[in-house]
Amino acid sequence: MTRQTLEDLRLHGLLLLQRELATLARQCSLSDRLQPPPAALVERVRQMAADLGPRGLQAMAQEPEETWRQLVGLMQARLPLEGVYPEGGRLSRHAGRYERAGELIEDLRTLYDSLEAVGAWRLAEDAVGAVIRTVQTFGFHLASLDVRQNSRFHDLAIAQLQAAAGFERADFPHWSEAERCEFLDRELGSPRPFLRADVSAGPEADAVLGVYRVFVEYLQAYGLDGLGALIVSMTRSVSDLLSVYLFAREVGLTASTPDGLACRIPVMPLFETIDDLERSPDILRAFLRHPITRRSLIEQRRERGDDRLVQQVMVGYSDSNKDGGILASLWSLHRAEAALVRIGEEEGVSIRFLHGRGGTMSRGGGPEHRFVKAIAQSALNGVLRVTEQGEAIEQKYANRLTAAYNLELMFAGVTRATLLDQHCPEPAHVLEPTLDWLAERSRQTYAGLIRTDGFLTFFRQATPIDVIEESSIGSRPSRRRGQPALEDLRAIPWVFSWCQARFFLSGWYGVGAALEALLTERPEQFAQLSLHLQTWAPLHYALSNAATCVAASDPEMMESYMALVEDVEVRQRIRGFISDELERTNAMLERIYGGPLADRRPNIHLSLKMRRDPLRVLHRQQISLLREWRPLRAQGDTEGAAALLPPLLLTVNAIASGLGATG
Repeated sequence: MTRQTLEDLRLHGLLLLQRELATLARQCSLSDRLQPPPAALVERVRQMAADLGPRGLQAMAQEPEETWRQLVGLMQARLPLEGVYPEGGRLSRHAGRYERAGELIEDLRTLYDSLEAVGAWRLAEDAVGAVIRTVQTFGFHLASLDVRQNSRFHDLAIAQLQAAAGFERADFPHWSEAERCEFLDRELGSPRPFLRADVSAGPEADAVLGVYRVFVEYLQAYGLDGLGALIVSMTRSVSDLLSVYLFAREVGLTASTPDGLACRIPVMPLFETIDDLERSPDILRAFLRHPITRRSLIEQRRERGDDRLVQQVMVGYSDSNKDGGILASLWSLHRAEAALVRIGEEEGVSIRFLHGRGGTMSRGGGPEHRFVKAIAQSALNGVLRVTEQGEAIEQKYANRLTAAYNLELMFAGVTRATLLDQHCPEPAHVLEPTLDWLAERSRQTYAGLIRTDGFLTFFRQATPIDVIEESSIGSRPSRRRGQPALEDLRAIPWVFSWCQARFFLSGWYGVGAALEALLTERPEQFAQLSLHLQTWAPLHYALSNAATCVAASDPEMMESYMALVEDVEVRQRIRGFISDELERTNAMLERIYGGPLADRRPNIHLSLKMRRDPLRVLHRQQISLLREWRPLRAQGDTEGAAALLPPLLLTVNAIASGLGATG
């Protein structure tokens, strides 16, 4: 799959350039009879035609006495591509073709200069300049591909390598952090691999090494363009990151330097849970100080031709929210980003963040400009990398005008924050200690709910999580290791199921209790919230997202879904927690906003009101089907349950479309 994806990206990148050059050829219709072509242009056309042989002669014969157009035709002929999509576009590596996008840019600059030389500066800028920018943006690879794998999966892979290589102890996942680091340091001091390339060590080891070998093949064929980073999900220690270097050494994804091995592909930690975010500064400091990391950053800088050492860091909005609720998640991310930037400054490394957002408020979604403004100012530095969920891509970018609007919001937001940070860095805000306090109180309340007796049963019966787990629309399984525990459930189905049942629980639970406690115990600090709500972006982003999730919840439908919980005692007890907190959160937010949320935020409430009755029809249909489907599954009637699953999945899809949100 990795190999196919890299090839598809490269194919479509080249097809894009083929179309751009075809348009450019039509625009470069200058006649040699009216303006003699510059000598440099004529010489370049001669050289390219000779290099391409019959293909070059054929390209030149099509446009006699139009040297500028001939050059563009030869550029098309030199693309490492055969045919035209969709009839027969396929990659090619024949002699005389371009190997790197930089070679095409050089020819485009020759064309640009030759047009300027005869006074056609407007054509040079508007036509050729646009194609140059396209090549600079997309290259031959269209987009860089990151590879992401869970740290637990890596641990199992190393244990299998140890066993296959004959190590006396082959239980790496159970070692202490000190033992793991000592083993990795010793192994990384040697260039020799554990195994021959044709030897299988086990399923996890084969999967990891297989993907890395694809990267090696691609690098040898096309260079580093198109290869992104090696991301470690659930990074919880520095050994989780050093393990990647071991796999890179195993397949030859390293370079030899006078001081030792260096990894040619960036290794990126992904800090996901709140606990991991809190530990992230110490983990990153230890990682940056490790000799192989320093050598790798220097090697990657050399290959990029950059003047800075750059370390990429991914931060996760999903698991931190599932772990501690929306307020604790967003504030922990803000604090961690600022702390990680400081670590980078101490070590002389620029930190570049990848924000792992989803489409819903609970997973970092929401208005682009508010999201960008809420990021720690120092964490941008002119660069923003974000993930976009499938339906969010369709909603934001499928329409050209909407796409331009969303990109403009992001571009303007990053530019504004970067300039402000450079010219007037933001001092510590007076409410930062208050947000620390609120985040911790909110997290305690949220954790108290999900850890209460019977909550897992309530969750599985009051939401259609079991239906979502039966769907085949996710890029990953709903559970990491297939265990029934809540901790093993991925954040996407967690949020998806609460949205379907109209609880939107992870987007507001705990906020009301924290605000009420602040009002009671620290009223002077609570009063400051209203004063700074519109002026301090992190506060506004967190509370406005919570307010939107409160508005999207539907108490009437929540009651209908809660009626599906069979244990009356569990249902009534947890229903009380949820209903009380929803009412409390709404009251506290209205106090901060200075009036009813429907009046203060009319657009979102009007939109939800228009969709309320049609959505309730769908919810009732889903609940009715759940009442039929679940007993059939429990009785082992697989045929009857299978017959009801398609209409159930249809209700899931319809409700998601109506809400404009999944997980």
